[in-house]
Amino acid sequence: MNPVLGPLPLPDLLALLLFFGGWVGYAHWARQLSTRRPSILAITNRWRRAWMLQATQRDNRIVDAAIVQNLSASPAFFASTSILVIGGLLAAMASTDKVSGLVKEIPFAARTSLLVFDLKLALLTAIFVFAFFRFTWSIRQYSFGAILVGAAPEAAQFAEEAQRQAFADHAGRLMGMAAETFNDGLRAYYLSFAAVAWFFSPFAFMAATAFVLFVLYRREFHSDVLGALREPGTY
Repeated sequence: MNPVLGPLPLPDLLALLLFFGGWVGYAHWARQLSTRRPSILAITNRWRRAWMLQATQRDNRIVDAAIVQNLSASPAFFASTSILVIGGLLAAMASTDKVSGLVKEIPFAARTSLLVFDLKLALLTAIFVFAFFRFTWSIRQYSFGAILVGAAPEAAQFAEEAQRQAFADHAGRLMGMAAETFNDGLRAYYLSFAAVAWFFSPFAFMAATAFVLFVLYRREFHSDVLGALREPGTY
């Protein structure tokens, strides 16, 4: 028997499987669905391409540089926050006895063994470590995009319009990849709230996972922002 998962009661094990299955499954499903139905990421990718087309027509790229810097500020903030959260969770794991005692004082909190409690803290830590790596990779991708913006030729320097369109496709796709990576980190932050519900009960963990995935779906495919981002008569 697995020394870590073996002591887990069946409801906790099912909740853990639902969490990871829902996370990975939703990410894959949302990516596939966005090819048939516009999502916030898909719509903003079209605007990123339009932005890159406009960038080639500007002699002065100060505005574009400021936009890239502003976009990279969000993943930088969340990456710094992730470090603080990870440090706090590691400190909690170093004093499990005291933290477990405090959690047991919370009404409706589940009474579990120290091993299971450590597993819950480890899950939260792993989520924020994953988020940290995604946010830092997003920052690097935005820096690569800034290089492309700086190197973009003026419209008159392209031999033909097809080359300018191809450059906009290439640069817009890179900016879109940075945004998608940032979105992965944000999704991890959302799901960390579902993981917190595990401290109360595995059933609360399952319900919270389903609720968070529903919120993510609504915001990505049915939000008012999505309707506002659509260009009338085009998409």
